[in-house]
Amino acid sequence: MAKRDYYEVLGVSKSAGEADIKKAYRQLAKKLHPDVNPGDKNAESQFKEVNEAYEALSDPQKRARYDQFGHEEPGAGGFGGFSDFGGFGFGDIFSDFFGGGGGGARSRGPMQGADLRYDLNLEFVEAAKGVTRELSVAKDEVCPACDGSKAKPGSAPATCPTCKGSGQVRVTQNTILGSMQMVRTCSNCGGEGKIIADPCPRCHGRGKTRGSKKITFKVPAGIDNGQIVTMRGQGEPGERNGPPGDLQILIHVKPHKLFKRKDFDLYLDIPITFAQAALGADIEVPTLDDPIKYSVPEGTQPGTTFRVKGAGIQRLNSSGKGDIFIKVNVEVPRRLTSEQKSLLERFDAALGSKEYDTKRSFFDRMRGASNG
Repeated sequence: MAKRDYYEVLGVSKSAGEADIKKAYRQLAKKLHPDVNPGDKNAESQFKEVNEAYEALSDPQKRARYDQFGHEEPGAGGFGGFSDFGGFGFGDIFSDFFGGGGGGARSRGPMQGADLRYDLNLEFVEAAKGVTRELSVAKDEVCPACDGSKAKPGSAPATCPTCKGSGQVRVTQNTILGSMQMVRTCSNCGGEGKIIADPCPRCHGRGKTRGSKKITFKVPAGIDNGQIVTMRGQGEPGERNGPPGDLQILIHVKPHKLFKRKDFDLYLDIPITFAQAALGADIEVPTLDDPIKYSVPEGTQPGTTFRVKGAGIQRLNSSGKGDIFIKVNVEVPRRLTSEQKSLLERFDAALGSKEYDTKRSFFDRMRGASNG
């Protein structure tokens, strides 16, 4: 059977660049690889064809000869075979498709320690003003007996005889395409390159001991519920001289009995009497510090909101503060004596309706709606 055109095999045009040819090859190789299609002779045949095409087109000199002579290069017997795959071998395929399991193990170098989480409960005022807390954090520490070496004091780890300290071993695997060499993590030492013949009795060969560490944490003023503060280097110790992880502190703030918080502003409902709303009055307004006096103007309507600048929460990492918003609610007395009722009736009769702007406007609109 005549060979197919190599460009057709890879599904690229004759003007395709090196990157396009390589990309097409990678996709087809992963799709047709025998390990993906066990027992499929057709896939195996196509896989060989794809590799042969890639060997010819990935090499500039071979590609130039193929473009000139096709499969019948004079004196060369064609382009058969695929011994080196144009510098793009099975290791790359295995690495892409199988997650690196066959393409080669990497030596295990320093690795950063894990992060820790700590949930910190705060009172509302503590979060608003800031506070210093001592945290007791359960975490690993480098073993003080062996200093993290994992070996009994006075002894030392021995070089792994299997991998000779590299942490890797090279193995040969027979496939339908011939023998393949792969690099894998040494199973004898787990990639460490060393064997602990006499483990440290204190940490039992872990190189770490579990304990509780006291950490002083300064809560920044203005922190809010649900925010996270990171303390660098206060997490679990790293592996093989790697840096420690971080401590993530999650803030939980208890609600306040009076205030509602939004960003750095405080919101507060204050009840006042009808007389205070009508005549105006100085009322006492609570803050996170000492109470302040605020003058409610006469004729204040129920639900009116007033703003006290700079009396709110300190802005995080700033010197400025938010505001307090006061919403006044006029409270109507429920139980009146006969004398009080009589006084109110006389007051209402003397006042008439001309002072009730909202009421007069409503009934004017109601009459207009009826006539319309």
